[in-house]
Amino acid sequence: MKPAIGALLVCAMLLAISQLSANSVSTRPGLNSMQFHLGGDTYAELRKAPDKAVNRPNPMENDAEAVAAGKLLFADHCSECHGDDAKGGRKGPSLRVSDVQNATPGTLFWLLTNGVVRKKMPAWSKLPEPQRWQLVRFLRSPEAVPNASRDGATKP
Repeated sequence: MKPAIGALLVCAMLLAISQLSANSVSTRPGLNSMQFHLGGDTYAELRKAPDKAVNRPNPMENDAEAVAAGKLLFADHCSECHGDDAKGGRKGPSLRVSDVQNATPGTLFWLLTNGVVRKKMPAWSKLPEPQRWQLVRFLRSPEAVPNASRDGATKP
């Protein structure tokens, strides 16, 4: 009889702990357990780009087709982590925020090329350079940030 009571108490404690854990996640406004959780340094990697990269212009800046091509590349390579709408997802932060939108094209290209290993963002250096520039062009386009004022991002 005593082992059954002990097992029942252990089960009750585990149930209580799991309930408390579930409640602490659901009471955090704006976050759920399936979203990427922002830390204070989420976008700090953008500030680590060397000056040479920061000042590098996008050779596809005036290419109207680059936005459409970048959108397709984003869907293939980026949306799994950053969400279909670039607002962030389970693995990656939003790319619509002003930190990203105000970054120079060269900074974004540098970040795409090198990745952020400790944050599990892969380096896309094997993606041909023109395609990386197309991604940058898309990320900085109004199409990537449709309601910028509502989302808190700034149009480039």
